Amino acid sequence: MALLGRLLGGVREDLDAAVARDPATSSRLEMALASPGLHAVWTHRVSHAMWKAGARLPARLLSQAARAATGVEIHPGAQIGRRFFIDHGMGVVIGETAEVGDDVMLYHGVTLGGRSMEPVKRHPTLGDGVTVGAGAKILGDVLLGHGAQVGANAVVTKDVPSMAVATGIPAKVRRLDAAADPQATLYDDPAIWI
Repeated sequence: MALLGRLLGGVREDLDAAVARDPATSSRLEMALASPGLHAVWTHRVSHAMWKAGARLPARLLSQAARAATGVEIHPGAQIGRRFFIDHGMGVVIGETAEVGDDVMLYHGVTLGGRSMEPVKRHPTLGDGVTVGAGAKILGDVLLGHGAQVGANAVVTKDVPSMAVATGIPAKVRRLDAAADPQATLYDDPAIWI
């Protein structure tokens, strides 16, 4: 019974986070039924549990079914935090050794990809509260600190400090005011948006 309560609490948490971040809906029901990003995240949570339990082939098959249904590819080995939201979803790729913190938001076309063919930590780590704009590519074992923001279509191959913005190809980093609210600063730089 406790497991069911935790699962339902997690679903509610994901729904509330999605509704809060998506001005196109204000309904949990609509979000639950019509958000491919949420469907991909929920399927990932199941496939990740299977992966950790050693059922790797079934986990991969489930993740591929989710990819076909949602257009979002999340490797079952990736570690995803709470209240993660993928807006629009289509074309998002998250690699096996990626680590995503709590309250992270990705837009469509984002890649959290590797830069090595070796079986090592080769995908990015995103801290809590990170926002990544449409089409951005975060490549390699890089760290995006708490509250970092990545602009649309940026290519990031180096660490981005907490409370900083990375835009361009290759991405250039500028720091945010430490006292600023990271969500409010999203409106300050049009390169962040889709």
